[in-house]
Amino acid sequence: MNTYIAIDIGASSGRLIISSINEENKIMMEEIHRFKNGFSKKGRYDCWEIDYLIQEILVGLEKVKNRGITSCHVGIDTWAVDYCLVNNSGERIGEPISYRDSRTNNAVTNLSKKISLEKLYEKTGVQIQPFNTIFQLFVEERQVLDQADKLLLIPDYLGYVFTGKMVTEKTNASTMQLLNANTKHWDADLLKLIGVTENLFPPLVDAGTILGQMQKDKFPEFDLPDATFVSVASHDTASAVLGTPGESSNWAYISSGTWSLLGVETNVINVHQDAFLANYTNEWGAHNSIRFLKNIMGMWLIQEVARSQNYTHSYPELADLASQAVPYQQFIDVNDGRFLNPVNMIEEIQEYCKITNQIVPKTAGEIARCIYDNLALCYALELEKLTKLSGTDQKIKRLHIVGGGSNNQFLNQLTANLTGTIVEAGPSEATAIGNIVMQMIASEEVTDIPAARKLIKNSFEFTVHKPERNDETILEKYKQFIEEV
Repeated sequence: MNTYIAIDIGASSGRLIISSINEENKIMMEEIHRFKNGFSKKGRYDCWEIDYLIQEILVGLEKVKNRGITSCHVGIDTWAVDYCLVNNSGERIGEPISYRDSRTNNAVTNLSKKISLEKLYEKTGVQIQPFNTIFQLFVEERQVLDQADKLLLIPDYLGYVFTGKMVTEKTNASTMQLLNANTKHWDADLLKLIGVTENLFPPLVDAGTILGQMQKDKFPEFDLPDATFVSVASHDTASAVLGTPGESSNWAYISSGTWSLLGVETNVINVHQDAFLANYTNEWGAHNSIRFLKNIMGMWLIQEVARSQNYTHSYPELADLASQAVPYQQFIDVNDGRFLNPVNMIEEIQEYCKITNQIVPKTAGEIARCIYDNLALCYALELEKLTKLSGTDQKIKRLHIVGGGSNNQFLNQLTANLTGTIVEAGPSEATAIGNIVMQMIASEEVTDIPAARKLIKNSFEFTVHKPERNDETILEKYKQFIEEV
């Protein structure tokens, strides 16, 4: 029986999960180690604590060995777009800067003077976001880039630390906005615009590529298992979609975590004008699939509200308080840039409501209700757009909500009501599951993605939310508000 370790690191936490397939042909999972993650100010920039992450991974792998597991497969997934630079001696140059840092605030405007955003989208198919790697590199300090021999995205850098092998895994690379949608390779024109060459990037590899054995001798202070590292679908959303048990036709997904990623799985890239104007992205998935999706601000909003209140209320408590508050008292554009990294999320929401002449939410329940109402409204609006943009006149039959946000039954029901669509919630661990099944496919214990999704369906429980009321009127008012703002 093979043992698989998913190292799943998000913007606020990371964990190691042990997994295997039991005698009943079900995926068994157990979290063995969890740790916090976050960025902090290092000089001029908000940076990730990458050495801390490395240490926590080693602590987790030592716990695996202490369980009596002497050999295993390991896969790493993280957030997208951020990177480490290394010199020609293989040493890291500085700390990786967070995509939420303000250094790219004017990058879109300034780069658009060199290439139109329409042309940039036509070349890459990637949603215009100020934190995309192309914009980060555009504002990167020149003296730092001049020292750099290679750029490694965060999961690829971690893989390099443990195995000594440098690669660029494709699902994550596709978020950088540097790959050409047609050639599936680095776009020479874009690289020239930002002053780098193709030599900066290690070879592109498919999800499921065996990276190599862990170099245990580099970490003599830890008692580690023999670990074969696999380059899984290392962008956490790519793993989450892989871990979504969408078996019927006409299904869509929301990968609900710090961000909410709403989309469909397809084989066709859409770089048409209407997709550009709607700010949809074409990111690569496992086995040559395309994730056609929209980035929505997501649970970051409620996470920051909880932090602003010093975690006086748990997330379930905030959902319960929201359910008792009067619905639809405010409309907010959850994707407004002011909510990306405010000093105080509560005050930012209140100020937004003031300047748009709306009722200002004050209590914890009112603020949480405002967030959940508007997330669900945004999901409903974007699901309509997605149906049109994906070139089908058929209504989405089922909306799969996976990830941590799938546990929020209140938001799930709001979403079902506003979309008029059956919502299937779960699994909450879709990202880790996608990481694991990619390892299983690489080790040939599972044959392919359809077989993996059947295995997932057989292994985990789900909740189903059917529309309980028709909220079309409020949705139409929300649409009008978004058009006006």
